Amino acid sequence: MEIRVGPPNLTIHADEQFLVCAPDATMEPQHQQGYFSSDTRIASRYQLTLADTPPTLLNSAVVAPFSARHEFANAEMFTRRGMLAASQVHLRLDRTIHHGLHEDYDLTNYSPTVVEFDLQVRVEGDYADLFDVKAGRFARRGSLQSAWDETAHTLTTTYRHRDFQRGLRLQVQRFDSQPSFANGVLSMPIRLEPKQRWHACLIWAPLEDDTREPDRPQSIHCHALTSGDSTLAKRRDGWHQRATKIATSDPAIDAIITRAVDDLGALRMERHDSDAPERLADEMEAMVPAAGIPWFLALFGRDAMVVSLQTLLLNPGLTLGSLEALAPFQGDSYDDRHDQQPGKIEHEYRRGELAHLHQIPQTPYYGTHDTTALYVWAAAALWRWTGQRESMERLRPHVERALAWIDHDGDIDDDGLQEYQTRAGEWGYYNQSWKDSGIAIVNQDGTNARLPLATCELQGYVVAAKREWSSVAEQAFDDPATAGRLRGEADRLAEIVDQRFWWEAEGTYYLGLDGDKQPIESVASNAGHLLWTGAVPPDRASSVVHRLLEEDMWSGWGIRTLSAQHAAYNPLSYQLGSVWPHDNAIVVNGFARYGHDREAAQVARGLLDAAQRFQHARLPEVFAGLARDEGSFPVQYLGANVPQAWASGSIIHLITTLTGLRPDAPAKRLVLSQLLPDWLPEVTLTNLRVGEATVDLRLTRERVEILHTQGELEVVSGTISTPERV
Repeated sequence: MEIRVGPPNLTIHADEQFLVCAPDATMEPQHQQGYFSSDTRIASRYQLTLADTPPTLLNSAVVAPFSARHEFANAEMFTRRGMLAASQVHLRLDRTIHHGLHEDYDLTNYSPTVVEFDLQVRVEGDYADLFDVKAGRFARRGSLQSAWDETAHTLTTTYRHRDFQRGLRLQVQRFDSQPSFANGVLSMPIRLEPKQRWHACLIWAPLEDDTREPDRPQSIHCHALTSGDSTLAKRRDGWHQRATKIATSDPAIDAIITRAVDDLGALRMERHDSDAPERLADEMEAMVPAAGIPWFLALFGRDAMVVSLQTLLLNPGLTLGSLEALAPFQGDSYDDRHDQQPGKIEHEYRRGELAHLHQIPQTPYYGTHDTTALYVWAAAALWRWTGQRESMERLRPHVERALAWIDHDGDIDDDGLQEYQTRAGEWGYYNQSWKDSGIAIVNQDGTNARLPLATCELQGYVVAAKREWSSVAEQAFDDPATAGRLRGEADRLAEIVDQRFWWEAEGTYYLGLDGDKQPIESVASNAGHLLWTGAVPPDRASSVVHRLLEEDMWSGWGIRTLSAQHAAYNPLSYQLGSVWPHDNAIVVNGFARYGHDREAAQVARGLLDAAQRFQHARLPEVFAGLARDEGSFPVQYLGANVPQAWASGSIIHLITTLTGLRPDAPAKRLVLSQLLPDWLPEVTLTNLRVGEATVDLRLTRERVEILHTQGELEVVSGTISTPERV
């Protein structure tokens, strides 16, 4: 069975634009629908009628991430030639989003007589900021003006509030009858002989701050449902050509992988991609992923870094592009209003009205603690995969500033641990770990843990970041002193974590330490992140693995964020017992890192089973933590972002883990300790890049077959001693 995630909407997107509509193509503002561009809803209502009568929906579907088709028949309606019976006229509406929206309207008369009526389109815009739409609140702050140009067949609407401006230009093109505009309705008269067809295009062009169209080419092709805009098609083709091809012995898993790869490519943001130096695009196809659709179509530091660590097998360009895009936003001063500190990596950057008028902190906002350590770790992981010293030279100043922040402002009370506490007052985020909802980090009794908070995984990220960057310091910069210092600091922090966070009674690690440095006695998935980072002594790992797979944590589809025995547990919540795919992929990697292959395969299988049941074989951002039983299916979390970058990236992370890939590009070496379970006996990787070399591999449970190699690369198959297996 296939499960639809969220309300029955259709969503298409490209770059920083997306459209959400009902299956019948209508848009209503109260349903969080509309056409959005640059964090602004520039069209909030859409209605289509034939002879003042809504057509009857036959079917509709998203064809590609950027396109959708809606099929209609006429309802019984009164026309200029009298009453017309239902289902005599076929109407097809195609929508393709690019640097604007291209709509194709096609009518065919299947009745035995001439038909004559008007096709009418009503488009309204409330110009609501994305944050207002998400919160279900809106009061227009500025003014609207509309003008119809009869000669150009163009309706232009502009919105102004102080110096903030947005707009939408609707232009009718390639029409078979003359359009007109009156009373807020765009009309086109239809007269069709039997079997005669009629066509018109309606082009939607967002207008930026100067109320002029951006200097971007508009698509001129009709019905471009599979190809889309030529510029975006070229970018998509480049993505697929450069990405590693992954094929398995299971067609269902192949479908999940294909969907994840397509979504990662479609979530790229051209604005930030093009900011990277041209040489990067030439070398690696540098790319930056948006966090997710519909609410996170923006540059998010944490999301970009997690995706960077997940997808290096697929294409190191996502890592390089994200590191380069975040570098200019690295904190350079103390700005408490935005939780900014020198060296800190940004959390979220927005471009809508509220951001423009400084009524929200995301301009950018720095209220995340983990991103800075993840930035260092991702840069070091890029070195392992590419061995490109030039990239490390460019990133080195940003990494060193990030490490300085970790050692100073990241450690609020100078006790060697990482703690977070907002300095932004009512603007600030209470929780600044990946579980960042305001009620995500809870005491045993379900109350909020008191700030400042030192969650366990934050410590692990720093351990991994310093250990990994020490290798870069030694290999790329011939700096053994820095390498030794970083390794020593990482080892000492790992010892502190084991001493202060180990929870003997539960056989796992405390969720964190509260503002009084008292343990937060809550069993949560965060301990699995410590395994991922390699911060756990080998003799503790088995206990953590088994605790995370006990019935209160293991739902059958994935590991819950919080124990079902906890006072605050709610399987339908955002982070208090739900299942997050990226969280589970991290845990799978942590299990495998310490040699728990069977348990890693168990969690991976559960997650892939869930993906098979969700619509389009696509994992959502989060789903309910309800227990799996016979005949059950994963239950959606209303409001989940779909697609979402790190949910898609989790699939690539799983494949990386199960194939046991460990690159050493500086040494021109690739080690594999494949962990393929019996339900996945074969994986083939084509065009896998390690440094300057590419290799095609076929992996089975018994052997590794090298199909083709280009460039110098030694491929080694075998088991690596824990905890450095993966």
